[in-house]
Amino acid sequence: MANIIQVKTKSELLEFIKFPLSLYKGDSLYSPMPIFEQKKLFNPDKNPIYRDAEIKLFLLEKNGKIAGRIASVINRRHLEYHKDEAGFFGFYESINDASVAQALLDRVSSELKDAGLKKMRGPMSFSTNDECAFQIEGFDKPPMIMTPYNPSWYNSLMEACGLKKSKDLLAFIRDMALPLPEKVSRVAAIAERKGVTVRLADMKNLHREISIFRDVYNDSWKDNWGFLPITVEEVDVITTQLKSVLVPELTIIAETGDGQPVGFLGMVPDMNQVLRALRGRLTPLGIVKALYLSRKIDDLRLMLLGVKEKWRGRGIEALMIKKGFEGIKSFKDKYKNIEFSWILEDNLPIIYISEMIGGSVYKKYRIYEKELI
Repeated sequence: MANIIQVKTKSELLEFIKFPLSLYKGDSLYSPMPIFEQKKLFNPDKNPIYRDAEIKLFLLEKNGKIAGRIASVINRRHLEYHKDEAGFFGFYESINDASVAQALLDRVSSELKDAGLKKMRGPMSFSTNDECAFQIEGFDKPPMIMTPYNPSWYNSLMEACGLKKSKDLLAFIRDMALPLPEKVSRVAAIAERKGVTVRLADMKNLHREISIFRDVYNDSWKDNWGFLPITVEEVDVITTQLKSVLVPELTIIAETGDGQPVGFLGMVPDMNQVLRALRGRLTPLGIVKALYLSRKIDDLRLMLLGVKEKWRGRGIEALMIKKGFEGIKSFKDKYKNIEFSWILEDNLPIIYISEMIGGSVYKKYRIYEKELI
């Protein structure tokens, strides 16, 4: 007999957070955020998303044990921006049981319908600015920092519950032992002839640099599917989250001749290599272990690449990539691979750039949706 509980107490929230630790026990690729960081995620006083969204968390018990979890997300800013009458389900985890999946999704469907919404989409852990989608291909490779990871059978569960594909997301991989194609330099030279320059981010003024990223992001991504502008309040959260992982040599800002920022590129070391060893717990011994392992990280994720709309087609992406790859090479042979993710399946310009610099698709993710009748 299944029983769904809405999370309301601190102990229930801790159960919600810790359920995946038991679900993925023995899975060497699972890379959980530290528990204390996850608590912040669900704290209305520390996560600005709660100012613009109604979020409810649910646990499902079956035979006296937690068998699944899910969140209902009604994001008012998304509704105002897209006017698509869509609500989200997020933070989904469950055992391989179609009845459990159906009960969890039905609960969110009910919440969204009661709010007058016409469509359920997910998984969306708040919005596309956060972690979203289920992985559907590439399960033989570990997830990189801030990318989805889940059992391969989630796809079957979603289809069994009547959900359809909404959008696929792609991840490209590139072997850093390969030289950067000469074409990148030729295209980058176009930007240089137009007076565009690139510089490394100033870590002493990180909040200013993240604000520049926000400005570039909100302009360059505004026409992308599922886009939601980043707020000033979210910049503060992003600054806190990234200050320990951003590397100046791998964080590039493009500027016009008069100093106007027009592009941003951000690559981050794959901290999941550390998180997999910590398994969600940051003890004093774990801190020592984390410091040791962080020096051995050998993969990167290119997670931020954008150019303001009016400045596209001028080689600026190539110029930033060239500078960023010079930064990678300054670490000698430390970094072995770089992932470009995630990229919308129909974002042809960025797919072209990823292929131009030698990347190939090695993982695929899917966001699902269902009409609420």
